[in-house]
Amino acid sequence: MLRLRESAIRLLQSRYLMKDSSGNLVETPEMMLRRVAKAIAKIDLNYDDSADIDSIELDFYSIMANLEFLPNSPTLMNAGTDCGQLSACFVLPIGDSLESIYDTVKYSAYINRTGGGTGFSFSKIRPKGDIVSSTKGQASGPISFMELFDKSTDVIKEGGKRRGANMAILSVTHPDIIDFIKSKREENKLTNFNISVAVTDDFMHRVDLNANIDLINPRTLEKVRSVSAREIFDLIVRSAWESGDPGLVFIDEINRHNPTPYIGPIDSTNPCGEQPLLPYESCNLGSINLSRMVNSSNNIDLKKLGATVESAIHFLDNVIDANKFPLKEIEGITRRNRKIGLGVMGFADMLIRLNIPYDSVEALAKAEEIMEFISKKARETSVKLAEERGSFPTFEGSVWHKAGYESMRNATLTTIAPTGSISLIAGTSSGIEPLFGVVYMREKILEINPYFEEISKKRGFFNEDLILKISESGSVRNFDEIPSDVKRVFLTAFDIPSDKHLEMQAAFQRHCDNAVSKTINLESNTKPSEVERIFRLAFAYRLKGITIYRYGTRRGQTLTFKEKDDSSRKYLNVELEYSGGCTRGVCHY
Repeated sequence: MLRLRESAIRLLQSRYLMKDSSGNLVETPEMMLRRVAKAIAKIDLNYDDSADIDSIELDFYSIMANLEFLPNSPTLMNAGTDCGQLSACFVLPIGDSLESIYDTVKYSAYINRTGGGTGFSFSKIRPKGDIVSSTKGQASGPISFMELFDKSTDVIKEGGKRRGANMAILSVTHPDIIDFIKSKREENKLTNFNISVAVTDDFMHRVDLNANIDLINPRTLEKVRSVSAREIFDLIVRSAWESGDPGLVFIDEINRHNPTPYIGPIDSTNPCGEQPLLPYESCNLGSINLSRMVNSSNNIDLKKLGATVESAIHFLDNVIDANKFPLKEIEGITRRNRKIGLGVMGFADMLIRLNIPYDSVEALAKAEEIMEFISKKARETSVKLAEERGSFPTFEGSVWHKAGYESMRNATLTTIAPTGSISLIAGTSSGIEPLFGVVYMREKILEINPYFEEISKKRGFFNEDLILKISESGSVRNFDEIPSDVKRVFLTAFDIPSDKHLEMQAAFQRHCDNAVSKTINLESNTKPSEVERIFRLAFAYRLKGITIYRYGTRRGQTLTFKEKDDSSRKYLNVELEYSGGCTRGVCHY
């Protein structure tokens, strides 16, 4: 039987469950999962006329109803409906012409209204002040067109189901890079965008050498001027410290892991940075709930985990064929590469069940052990599917082919997504993030981490006054009445040093085909020098991207603590859909 928390039920009723023309609910959560399982399972008939569809449907339903695996939100919302758009992640190209720009605005609107999020590289757009040959006027530059996309997302509001989310990326060598870096310092500007600078290995080395970089006009490919790499880097650091934007995308590292380099380079990611994609590519994601992979003896049940991976890879591969793509170009390249992204959620809750502190060496070892296991099992399953259904069409010449594989169904298999809404539905911690709070207020309802509630009652220190005190900050670290061993395990994001956040991201990245969505949460008194250190470490750890957020730098942040001088705010407050990680306000739930 499906058991959901009240917050999950409210979220499903608000955004996921089907409604009639009058807005009345015509679906229960169980009906939603059966709708999804049925729509995805029947794809097996495309490959085997005698497939036992009832058994496959039951398997898909069971892993979802048991909250062991959930696909990305558009699949839950749209599978088996007239809409039928099932992917969360898209990248659209933008060329250096009004036709290309406005076509892409239109295409992104199609994607937004069906629940997808979109990434763009604006690097090909000529800089502000450059010549416009057709009118002899001056170009307005990429920032002005970012504002156009932002307004479009405001209008669409993702079909009323999900908040708008976009990623804007600009090459560090673009002449407008300084304006881009500063573009989100002002409140209420580009509110539907995360922004990241695409930095190269060469740029990072030039920062160390205090050397210059050349800014190149993308229209002429000629040098416009040389600037200090160190000054650009310092500006990125300062802007990220002030507003949370920009993040960094290590574009060379991303392309070192491009599975089909002969098709072309990757220059952008989806809104939260975990899914690098080629132009027009889409990817459907799903996550395994690790907290449900712990057995009654408080050990990881590898047999169950392995079986769940197999079912999830099967499910996600079927989603590609079940999908109703918004554009023929998207359908074409998505079907040729068949990228999927299986990830995890509930990692922090799993560590709690195993009595392992998040910031410990043991936690890092467990992260590597689990992600390596998932990656290996995912590849084995994709090979098996390829033997039955054929490899992805661009397999020959891919990195898999060159590595000696004889077949592979999917060009990529693993992605660590932020999992916002689906982890809330599953009643577990977000992605690989630590807890954001042990006790907190969500929409006027006090929520307590169920494992903390269980342990505190079992060991006799649970009481209402203590719970209310914890709810002010969400952290248990300063309470003498809580045993030290309990405090050691129930760490929150702001209890954990930035180095430990980075090490955890790197541990998962080492066994992940795509990228890892993780926010390095910093306290409000953090100095800019710490942001610089984090960015340098992220490059040294060979991460594919890095995002920081210093508490209090955005009024629209999704998590707010009680302030000492604010008597009206009594609790750590979070938005209805917040489950941890992204606090900047542009989160793709």
